[in-house]
Amino acid sequence: MRLLVVGRLSGQLASAVKMAMAHGAKVHHVERGDQATEQLRRGQGADLLMVDYRIDIAALIAANEAERIHVPVVACGVDAGPDDAAATIRAGAKEFIPLPPEADLIAAVLSAVADDDRPLISADPSMKAVIGLADQVARSEASILITGESGVGKEVMARYLHQNSRRADKPFISVNCAAIPDNLLESELFGHEKGAFTGAVARRVGKFEEADGGTLLLDEISEMDVRLQAKLLRALQERVIDRVGGTTPVKVDIRIIATSNRDLARSVSEGSFREDLLYRLNVVNLRLPSLRERPGDIPALADFFVRKYAAANGVPVRPVSAEARRALTAHRWNGNVRELENAMHRAVLLAQGPEIDVDAIRLPDGQPLTGATWDAGPASRAAQTADAVTRAYVGQTVAQMEKTLILDTLGHCLGNRTHAANILGISIRTLRNKLNEYADEGTPIPAPQSGISAAVG
Repeated sequence: MRLLVVGRLSGQLASAVKMAMAHGAKVHHVERGDQATEQLRRGQGADLLMVDYRIDIAALIAANEAERIHVPVVACGVDAGPDDAAATIRAGAKEFIPLPPEADLIAAVLSAVADDDRPLISADPSMKAVIGLADQVARSEASILITGESGVGKEVMARYLHQNSRRADKPFISVNCAAIPDNLLESELFGHEKGAFTGAVARRVGKFEEADGGTLLLDEISEMDVRLQAKLLRALQERVIDRVGGTTPVKVDIRIIATSNRDLARSVSEGSFREDLLYRLNVVNLRLPSLRERPGDIPALADFFVRKYAAANGVPVRPVSAEARRALTAHRWNGNVRELENAMHRAVLLAQGPEIDVDAIRLPDGQPLTGATWDAGPASRAAQTADAVTRAYVGQTVAQMEKTLILDTLGHCLGNRTHAANILGISIRTLRNKLNEYADEGTPIPAPQSGISAAVG
């Protein structure tokens, strides 16, 4: 996590910074609020600001927001009374840390405000297969497209790829393309020069430059305006960008990961997404299965969220009862992991007794999880078991498993033989021989640079 400390770095504030560094934070320091905004504007980004309570926090937040810079603030200070602490919260700070600091408090605040505690948890074979593919490509420079329903954990997977890449010690920068208006997204991505448009009072470095050396996540890229896609394509091809209003190209060294919950091939056919950009982004496709497709993950995720929110709310960790586990596994989870997380957060707060029972697990409207979605009868349990066994590929021969892996990888790579061979760790000749063998058996083979099945040529 990147931490920017604002204030005079002495005494107890210095001790707090050392504790933050001990928990993995990368720390930079300025003394004044205007210096903080200027540093953020120049692209020296931060995930969290730790600000001396005597600085005008409201003015600092306003100056940042005028530049469309949204970084959470925690206030801190020595000899601050309750009124001082309350004033910082009213000014926009998320938390107040009294000094001298406590190590546990520093760790808890960093985790809660930055929300970095999102590990990639999996116990289901279908998700483990995706993670295996991610492990194979993480250290490459290939662009990766992560697809799947809303809430399946696409950003968590993107962070996992970055953390296991050769760029792990460099920035991971995320841009939500769906959350930024089209007329502002170009400046957000590429930056702007002073006077480029009304309100551009100074040069602003964009996310491409902020991510230099690291990874840039383009979240929900399907929502990007098609006119901006052309500029993005040039940036990906040539690794140079043009700031809005700029005259000099700027070189960047980044790895691109993109996510989408839409069918981009359909978007291409509808004319709302460029086909050449799709090929550039989709060197490797990681499709994350929905939570209902990986029931083995549900108990593991539920246990993790129970521990997380018990600690956050200062309540004891209660185990999830057997009955509740059956109900959780049977629910469809249309909101996927995000919906499960919210349900377990509520359950931690509502649970009574030694266990989290099924009555404590409520839907967003307050209704219990039982009833409409839970059928714990023998037929339901048998169907779940059969589904899990199918996904585990029990009964397949090694040759069948090899064939499945090769064809799935080829499909992920849109039929590109070279990329597929690199991922599989085999020569292109071996791959072609295998594909010819499968074609002779009558198996459709994805044609190069397409997802369309065809005979091997």
